[in-house]
Order: sequence, then C-alpha cells, then structure tokens
Amino acid sequence: MKPVIFVLTSSFFCILLTGCSTVPVTGRHELNVISSDQEMQLGLSSFDQLKASTPVSHDPAANAMVQRVASRIAHVAGKDLPNAKWEFVVFDSKEANAFCLPGGKIGVYSGILPIVQTDAGLATVIGHEVGHAVAHHGAERMTEQLGLEELAHLGSSVVSSNYQKAALTAFGVGSKVGLELPHSRKQESEADHIGLMYMARAGYDPKEAVSFWQRFAEYNKQASGSQQSSRFTSYLSGFLRTHPTDEVRIQQLQALLPKAQAEFTNKPAQ
Repeated sequence: MKPVIFVLTSSFFCILLTGCSTVPVTGRHELNVISSDQEMQLGLSSFDQLKASTPVSHDPAANAMVQRVASRIAHVAGKDLPNAKWEFVVFDSKEANAFCLPGGKIGVYSGILPIVQTDAGLATVIGHEVGHAVAHHGAERMTEQLGLEELAHLGSSVVSSNYQKAALTAFGVGSKVGLELPHSRKQESEADHIGLMYMARAGYDPKEAVSFWQRFAEYNKQASGSQQSSRFTSYLSGFLRTHPTDEVRIQQLQALLPKAQAEFTNKPAQ
C-alpha cells in the first residue's frame, strides 16, 4: 500500500504545483488544471449554440451601446486575457442577463438594458462578466467538479465522460436559459472586484457600479412580487446569481471604491 499511497500523494502535489495560478487584479491563488485551449473551445462551442438557439437583437441603439462599452472593457482586460477573440452580441430576450465566455465571447440580453440605463451601468455588468472570464472561474469550477480521481486523466489525451459532464455543468452548454455559470460567493465577489477596476481603467466612474446595483436591487424586489416570482427566485432573474446578496455586494463595492477611484482616468481607453 505504501508505494500506491506515495504515487497518489506525489501525483496530487504535482497537480497542485502545475495547476496553481494567480488571478489578475486580486492576486488570489486558484487551482485550475483545465488548459486555456480546452476552456476556450468549450466557451466558443457554448456561444455558437446560444447564437443558434436565441434570437439576436437588431436594435441599432442597443448594439451600438454594447459595442461601445464592451470594446473599452475588453481593451483594458486585454493584457490579462491576451488570447481572447472578442465578440459582442445582443440577444433579444426579456431576461435581465449577461455573460462572458472563455475566448472573449460576450452576450448581453436586451432585458438588462433598461436597468443599466447608462454606459457606466453597462460597464459594471460587462466588467463583472469579463472578470469571470479573466479569472477562469468556469475552469476553476470544472476542476472542483472533476475531483482528484479525474485530475490524473487531464494530463493525457483521454477525456473522460465525467470531464465532459463537468464541462457541461460549468459552462451551461445546451442550457435553454443561457450561460449562467454556477459561481460561488467568492467568485462573484472577485468578479465584482475585477470588474470595478476594469471599468475604472476604461474611463467609467466606478461609483456608478454602486448605482447600478442599487437599481438592480430594486428590480429584484419588484420582480419577486410579480407573477413570475417562482421562476425569478429559481435563478434570481437570470443575471448573476446573487451570491452575495445585493446589499452585501453593494457594501463590498463601496469598500473598494477608494482603490477603484485611484484607477479612474476619467478618459476613454484608447
């Protein structure tokens, strides 16, 4: 048994050493054994599926707004996600939702635009989603789902059925609702942190992030009392699982504002 235990222990520590990475902006160390190529391919496949199954908006004003804001956020995030192939699509849906998949594929549901109201409000949303992608949160979740037994197989060319299942879960492939990743409170807060810095670096006043979340909190209250309250509660209006709650999220953002204000250039990113 001792040789077996030694091999397993050695393999485990090798995985830890090779799979540890540092999240940009926050500096947190995370365990991620999914390669960038694997993660990106899963993201691209998911985005193609969604474009095939969800109507794309042809509203010129909505598209211009998303293109304008997303390009500025993508520019400042570029050094942290250098291989991204950015693409911004507005989907015609009442869902108050948005997402950014590995590879730089950003989707914004038209239902969230009345809540964002301004470019800075939209920068809050897109900055948050780009934060998830830059931090490789989907791959981190996949690593957790795969478990130690499956981690050993990732170094080979064999991709197990459990790996495929974990990928589907982490990226929502085939989901009718969309690409909502099962993020933890830690990941949600981290994406808020990263997104706040990105929007400030892109020339958007970070104080507007707090204003957006106050509007979204009010939207939550109104939606929870509507006829669709049961569906709303099940996935919290489809946009950013509220971990933490709106109130806690706003408090955390307010605490980060001094740091973000130091990043605020008051000029559009070039």
